[in-house]
Amino acid sequence: MTAAGSDATGRGAWGRAMAREAVAWPPEETLSLWKREQARLKALVVDRDTEAWQRDAAFSGLQRVGGVDVSFVKGDSVSGCASLVVLSYPELEVVYEDCCMVSLTAPYVSGFLAFREVPFLVDAVRRLQEKEPRLVPQVLLVDGNGVLHHRGFGVACHLGVLTDLPCIGVAKKLLQVDGLENDAQHKEKIRLLRAGGDSFPLIGGSGTVLGMVLKSHRHSSKPLYVSVGHKISLEAAVRLTRGCCRFRIPEPVRQADIRSRDYIRRTLGVPGPPAPGQERSQKVQRPKLCPQEGSEEPEGEGRPPEAHS
Repeated sequence: MTAAGSDATGRGAWGRAMAREAVAWPPEETLSLWKREQARLKALVVDRDTEAWQRDAAFSGLQRVGGVDVSFVKGDSVSGCASLVVLSYPELEVVYEDCCMVSLTAPYVSGFLAFREVPFLVDAVRRLQEKEPRLVPQVLLVDGNGVLHHRGFGVACHLGVLTDLPCIGVAKKLLQVDGLENDAQHKEKIRLLRAGGDSFPLIGGSGTVLGMVLKSHRHSSKPLYVSVGHKISLEAAVRLTRGCCRFRIPEPVRQADIRSRDYIRRTLGVPGPPAPGQERSQKVQRPKLCPQEGSEEPEGEGRPPEAHS
């Protein structure tokens, strides 16, 4: 099922042109407010399994997994497309999608990605709850970090607490916090991951296990960084992430990314390269989209390299 795409920007062509200008950097009062809000919501995070299916070796009872994404047009750091997809499990077939053009009023600030993107993702979840409650996902996979974060409260935690849904953070690059470094030792550990499903823990300088490094697919040379978002244990989060991977990126996140990019193409009709994961032989012209953080393309203006936070 597809939800009708909409435009939450409230702008015409002139407004879209103006949106290409970067949003002003927030004042210190705003950053302090954001920090206080993160601390308040962090107290509500549940980092253990809360559902029966999470404790089952085969995830018996899990039928719907969701993925979210925000994509951008190259050269426009404000206009984007927020998408939510729901897939059947274990088939991993898309049963619902919602794509919506949005205007991001908050700038990107490292460690505060949620204040830029989460409001639109929460709106997408609420639209689904109102329109098709039977299709609400039992868990959300988020392109970003959970407790693997500067203040232990990344975008996956934020979305999980606000929607009260189990959430998993799945990042493509290491967020270097609490003494974690992408140094030679870390790279050597990655090299020793041989088979799909192999993993090792991310232990910060504080001694806390912040997440797991997962080789999600046997043909992938780059790992994923999985962390708890809300209402799920790290062990279950890693197992489910692996179970959702047909390729390197978990299918819910991958489909949300593909569909948000396609929606921008259909809406704006700008030629450019194909979205990640599409057939290389496909000759269809694509719009120039701002790649997501950690993708295997150059970074763009919409979401900087460290934007998994």
